[in-house]
Amino acid sequence: MDPIVVSALVLVRDRRLLMVTARGRDVLYLPGGKQEAGETGEDALVRETREEVGLELDRSSLRELGTVRTQAHGEPEGREVHMRLWSATPTDDGAEPSPSGEIGALHWVTSADAHRCPPAGVETLRVAVELGLVD
Repeated sequence: MDPIVVSALVLVRDRRLLMVTARGRDVLYLPGGKQEAGETGEDALVRETREEVGLELDRSSLRELGTVRTQAHGEPEGREVHMRLWSATPTDDGAEPSPSGEIGALHWVTSADAHRCPPAGVETLRVAVELGLVD
């Protein structure tokens, strides 16, 4: 079974990580998503960030932080998600994320919110703590 390959944004402010919930759901996810045909991981990250939280990312600021590999949420046992984690800076320094598209709400979280995350989110929070980015 092929893994689901996604790119996700690690945006931290005041030691809190930006996560989102889809409309009508309460599970926390990172902004991001799957690559479309012909896209690179960077392209998918920039497009999904714009679609989900309305931020334009400065491509020169993109920095890959690693890949989380774990059971994919809501998928059959054994189907993994390979989530490439990226840090980036918005092109507009004062821009604030806002929910758009299928996103219902934004959340600024710490590791104390891990219980609200699927496995990849739990692992991302662990990595963010190890990197000294979030509490």
